[in-house]
Amino acid sequence: MSVIMHGPAAWESAAPRYGPVEKVAVISDVHTNVAALTAVLAEIETADADLIVSCGDLTWGSEPDETIALMRALGQRALFVRGNGERAVLELAAGERTAEAPREDWVPARHSADSLTFVAAIPFSIVVEITGLGPVRFCHGSPRSDHEIVTPGTPAERFAELSAGIDEQILVTGHTHMQFDRQVAGRRSVNPGSVGLPYHEGEPGTAYWALLGPDVTLRQTRYDVTAATAVGPRVGDPAAAKITGILMSPPDPAGVIENAEQLVFSD
Repeated sequence: MSVIMHGPAAWESAAPRYGPVEKVAVISDVHTNVAALTAVLAEIETADADLIVSCGDLTWGSEPDETIALMRALGQRALFVRGNGERAVLELAAGERTAEAPREDWVPARHSADSLTFVAAIPFSIVVEITGLGPVRFCHGSPRSDHEIVTPGTPAERFAELSAGIDEQILVTGHTHMQFDRQVAGRRSVNPGSVGLPYHEGEPGTAYWALLGPDVTLRQTRYDVTAATAVGPRVGDPAAAKITGILMSPPDPAGVIENAEQLVFSD
């Protein structure tokens, strides 16, 4: 079966480039968990990061407008790449995609017109020059599709194939909601983990992110998970019970990796 790749949009040319900078904080897969994002941003402030990069799936969730407002308050320090969640919001809002579940109608409708404009301008990938690391490529799934899965178990052969079109030796991705840092196929593959909906073995109420420069440091931040689980029922999120289940009893990472590597692509 052929796979449709979801790479750069028609309006995009080369990936925007930034830097050089000393430190970059990386977040991903926030899924509008405002309680977790607020705690992580407070900790990032103490780390003196020059830039904060969101690796996608920022706004697919219960409170997109509130989440965007938090990130926009950071001004030009905040950079973004587009996740498959943002692509889904745009496709569903434009009527280019048919909703297959109640939440697929509900989430785009939670985005204001201003938020939709913001999401539509997010690029597929960016490159940042970081002291001690050199140029680092940031995207959501892989450099060729926002829904390609990269895990700690991705074979070297497939990783070499998915990264063949980039020059950077360090690739930072999201999408899998798992934090890792590994050497594979002659490159360094990093995932900061998920701020808002992590797959992990830690305690509920743990948000994951990373600090880059002069090396890669994987970070964790504690937050009030009850504040996060209260949002869905309050605003009528059709997936509120499912989200609460994941936050309070996350999927086993080993099982997720095994399933993901069989799928390779997942929206």
